Amino acid sequence: MKKLIVLLTISALSTSAFAQETSWLDSLKNLVGLGDDTEQMVAAPTMPNTDGLVDMLTSSLDVNADQASGGMGAIFNYVKNNVSVEQFSQLAKSIPGVEGLMGQMPDISKLDSSSDASAGLGGLLEKASQYSDSLKSINDVKKQFEALGLKPEMISDFISTAQSYLDTEQGQQAKQVLNDGLGKLLG
Repeated sequence: MKKLIVLLTISALSTSAFAQETSWLDSLKNLVGLGDDTEQMVAAPTMPNTDGLVDMLTSSLDVNADQASGGMGAIFNYVKNNVSVEQFSQLAKSIPGVEGLMGQMPDISKLDSSSDASAGLGGLLEKASQYSDSLKSINDVKKQFEALGLKPEMISDFISTAQSYLDTEQGQQAKQVLNDGLGKLLG
């Protein structure tokens, strides 16, 4: 009987030591990313935010952070004016910091409209915007991009980059509101 108790005690101690050793080894592997614990290897999905969007714009479009922030602010302002209050509120919740970006768009009310921009197609858009709120909003986005030192042709690049950034499970709702608000600007 004594032999059985000694044998069980030794067996329990060695199993316990082995279990602790395995746990320690697994912890070390997980710490350096080599563990096979699938719960720790699956990264939590990140919610879209304006910092990530600005980073993506600066890296993919060769613009600086001020241009990226101001340009997206102008686009978000356009969207705000073309969707319901509820939809825009939903967008702002889905992408924290949208209101901050809108605060970084240039104030175009101080720009001189008698410059070279009043010639050619830009001049036609300027004249037409006096008679249509929709065209005025589009013209305002164009002017804001120009005030940031960006070509108006880049508006579509900003939009497609934002759509790509929001092309995640967490960003689908925001992407839908963005697309709804951009209808006239895109087409």
